[in-house]
Amino acid sequence: MTIGKLSGVLGMITFFVTMTAGTVSAHHSFTAEFDVNKPVKLTGKVTEMKFSNPHSWIYLDVEKDGKVVNWALETGAANALIRRGWKKTDLPAGTVLVVDGWQARNGSATANVSSVTFTDGKRLFAGSSNESAETK
Repeated sequence: MTIGKLSGVLGMITFFVTMTAGTVSAHHSFTAEFDVNKPVKLTGKVTEMKFSNPHSWIYLDVEKDGKVVNWALETGAANALIRRGWKKTDLPAGTVLVVDGWQARNGSATANVSSVTFTDGKRLFAGSSNESAETK
């Protein structure tokens, strides 16, 4: 291999490592962010649903003590949700849900979702990062 080709290969490797390092380090584990000892059951209205990877997000207005708090609810990746029966059209703004999951360790209005239940009783698994926690 010539010096020019070797430099090109090393440059490509450096570029790849640089571009993927942020993505890899940005992903977190369930236990780093959420507490299995802080289960939550929230009832509220969807304000937004973002299908994305590596996690999708549901934003839910929940009334507590006369005040409305907008919760950020982390679910599985869009492709995982679709495999579990979700459709992008399932959660338009205003949809009332009961959400089961685990609150963020820092006590904020953020949770990792285990499942959502619609007013008609339909229940969908949300692809939680901590699938084993549901059995505890």
